[in-house]
Amino acid sequence: MFIIKVIYFDTETTGLDCRDCKIIELAMLTVVDGKVIDDYDEFVNVGEALSPKVIELTGITNDMLRNEGISEETVAYDLKKRLTKDTIMVAHNCQFDLLFVYFLLKSHFPDEADEIVSNVCWIDTVSVLKDRKEYPHKLIDAVHHYNIEEVNFHRAIDDTKALYEVTMAMKRERNDLIEYVNVFGYNPKYGPGPMRFPFIEYKPQPYHNCGKLPDDKILPRM
Repeated sequence: MFIIKVIYFDTETTGLDCRDCKIIELAMLTVVDGKVIDDYDEFVNVGEALSPKVIELTGITNDMLRNEGISEETVAYDLKKRLTKDTIMVAHNCQFDLLFVYFLLKSHFPDEADEIVSNVCWIDTVSVLKDRKEYPHKLIDAVHHYNIEEVNFHRAIDDTKALYEVTMAMKRERNDLIEYVNVFGYNPKYGPGPMRFPFIEYKPQPYHNCGKLPDDKILPRM
């Protein structure tokens, strides 16, 4: 019997640049055959002070990281253990979170990181949302669009729970999420960014103002 494992995940970080910044919270909601089997949420003690802007945005404080945070090495191991072959990883703006996950794994498993991230599948719900509704496309916009109860946004574990509900709503709306596996859309005005993963297909995805697109206009069929 083929078992489907999906991990809805989110990161909170010290900044936007994955090469210089670090993950300070990682959340993963693991669903197997439609049932939640694991609810992972850990602060990461990165050994450096957070900026006031990050504290304001995330609600995560230096004391929380010092008193409740675990080591980067432990979080990297927890990731490696969960990212088994054929797992589907789902995130909102997945390229951002994938980059931070990759650099964390690369720091602690330099010879295995590339294989780990390439052996699993990735779905970006922002790319899906852009084919379903007009701008804007933040997670909170998806929550409102699908009439889902709001959570404490910008805390990783709450975002993963909202993301799960959004993804289920997307699936009920149009059951084509499989076509977005390893396909990331990007704004053609800015390009896909300086770093691309060879296992991801990057496609230009202009904004539109017409609501849900017809089947022959969605991103994977461009």
